[in-house]
Amino acid sequence: MSNRQSNQLPNNLPQLQNLIKRDAESYKDEFLQQYRHFESTVQVFELNPGDYNKSLDEQVMFLAQVTKCYPEDLSSYPQKLIGILSKHSTVLHPEMRMSLCKALILLRHKEIVAPADLLQLFFELFKCQDKSLRSFLRDHIVTDLKNTNAKHKDVKLNSSMQNFMFKMINDSHHVAAKMALKVMIELYKKNVWNDAKTVNVIASACYRINENTGKLDVTKLTPMALRFFLGADEEEDDKDDDDNDVPTVKDVKMANKFNKKTKKRAKQLDNAKKAHKKNVKKVRKVDSFNFSALHLIHDPQKFAEELCKLYMKEGGKQKFEVTILFADLISRLIGTHQLFVLNYYKKIADYLRPHQKEVIPMLQYAAQAAHELIPHDDIQPVVSAIANNFITERNNSEVIAIGLNAMREICKRCPFALDETLLRDLAEYKTYKDKAVMMAARSLIGLYRSTQPELLHKKDRGRPTEAMVEDNNSAMKQYGEADAKDFIPGAEVIEAEMDQDKLEKENNGQKSKKRKRADSESDSDESNDGWENVDHSGDENPDEPQDATSLEERKAKAMEVTSSRILTDADFKRIEAAQLKKQVQGFSKSRNKKRRLEEDKPAANNSKPRDELVDLANIEMIHKKRKHDKEARLATVMAGREDREKFGQRKGKMSEHASTTNKDKAKQKNFMMMKHKLRKKVKKSFVDKQRTLRKTLKSQYK
Repeated sequence: MSNRQSNQLPNNLPQLQNLIKRDAESYKDEFLQQYRHFESTVQVFELNPGDYNKSLDEQVMFLAQVTKCYPEDLSSYPQKLIGILSKHSTVLHPEMRMSLCKALILLRHKEIVAPADLLQLFFELFKCQDKSLRSFLRDHIVTDLKNTNAKHKDVKLNSSMQNFMFKMINDSHHVAAKMALKVMIELYKKNVWNDAKTVNVIASACYRINENTGKLDVTKLTPMALRFFLGADEEEDDKDDDDNDVPTVKDVKMANKFNKKTKKRAKQLDNAKKAHKKNVKKVRKVDSFNFSALHLIHDPQKFAEELCKLYMKEGGKQKFEVTILFADLISRLIGTHQLFVLNYYKKIADYLRPHQKEVIPMLQYAAQAAHELIPHDDIQPVVSAIANNFITERNNSEVIAIGLNAMREICKRCPFALDETLLRDLAEYKTYKDKAVMMAARSLIGLYRSTQPELLHKKDRGRPTEAMVEDNNSAMKQYGEADAKDFIPGAEVIEAEMDQDKLEKENNGQKSKKRKRADSESDSDESNDGWENVDHSGDENPDEPQDATSLEERKAKAMEVTSSRILTDADFKRIEAAQLKKQVQGFSKSRNKKRRLEEDKPAANNSKPRDELVDLANIEMIHKKRKHDKEARLATVMAGREDREKFGQRKGKMSEHASTTNKDKAKQKNFMMMKHKLRKKVKKSFVDKQRTLRKTLKSQYK
């Protein structure tokens, strides 16, 4: 009887909610009765807010659903919910707190609650010890701000929320600060807040000091902020290791090979293949490092100096993983903005030892922090550490090759890093017995051939290329000397192509006229002696105009083209292709002729623009060939098979006088001669097994 009464109005809230949405005026009395019941329930609930009240939970969601039906009567309802959460946020029951938050989110979707008030309340709720609630609120905040700024930017809301988040990041409650930082990073990645203010607020978390301990908060915010600027994905840190238990395609195939073939196992194999394809796509995906965040920092010099102070102060007190993050970010800041943080080179030189953990990334960071404005004396600690610890005869060949590769990457970005004496000593490794060391030394020589050939020994400079002669690299540039030109080298190719296009148009016009003339001529022209007029205009090489043989004429034409027209992207591509071709063409001073080298010879590295990130593969690149590769082993095997009979049974191949095998002889013996061997196959008794085991153990003990 009680269940039947509870299903009737006004106790049946879902039915009453449905009826109110259809006809609100007819059921206003029932609604007011429920609203008075809600107010009385709230008064009782506030006496003991830690308990879960199921009746209040149902009434909260009911009123949130029908708020739009009675806006005047429920005008103060959202503020009551906000007041309950603000007053009792930390002591509320988790289910009750989640219900109140869901009701407010429902009111926000109906545009009854202002977004600023609700989002600030949710940020305060991050202080609650409820992981599921924090994750739920974080997703809602990101989604709400994304939807709000979808059509147009809400500048007022964004500005107020950014100011509030800056206070939250500096809050003493580390969990709330960490969640606020996660929200800002996620909004930046979704291009909702991609302005300089957001980047600088995140940058302030890189050197946040914990108010309780007075030390760097490296365990919470700092690693997350550092990984943001390094382009790392934060969500990878929160993933579980459950994927390691998933069977691979090889395991599933092996199981299906020996087990019974069923539809379930075939489906498991298909799922494993699909998962493998997804993983392969993730692995093959090229890492795209977005440096826009580094460019949006207001004062990169001050930011790098503050990070370097913490890096040098907290270097031995924090985890080595955090130390690597500091070293990486500082190196990218220095290389991107060409900063002067001179203490950084002394600090990172302490980690440049072959036995050091993660030494190759440290070499990469040292190369990233090098640029052409750093004096030789300031980068000398890094150069000396690599030369003394890596490029020595007491190390193995791989260590020497990695040291030479790292030195090459540093010199590529900072050409004044090596002096003449050290460079010539390193160049002597070009005749080293190991191929990896030899190739690394030759790559260093090739770099200085195109940048500063005067530092090399005369025999290592090589023949000058056409591009080197045009750039006038014979005069060694000093530190700080600008290589300014009043024209773009190689721009003469634009005029040459224009002349070629005109010539082709004229030739095409002449050919069309000849075709028309040939069609109109009589058949008597076919009785000629077989002579034909051949157009020789195409014999000239379009890449080598006949009137541009001297360097002075080329420079004059390049200057004329640069000053007379606006070059497009296509023009710059043609110029770059022409310059690359000149870098593989030798130049003879005596006859003023071009000497063509091999077409497959690589171009010089100085033609490419300076990269902001050093590729780790360039340092790890070790040229080594196996002494016996697959082809050599196969050739040895085939050589051993010469003059030998084919594989197969020996039956029929033996001579008639040769004896048979023991296996064939055993088949011809009678049963009495083989009877003693059959006793081994008889099953032993338990006593015999004991005796055999005891005998075996005694023999082993002796």
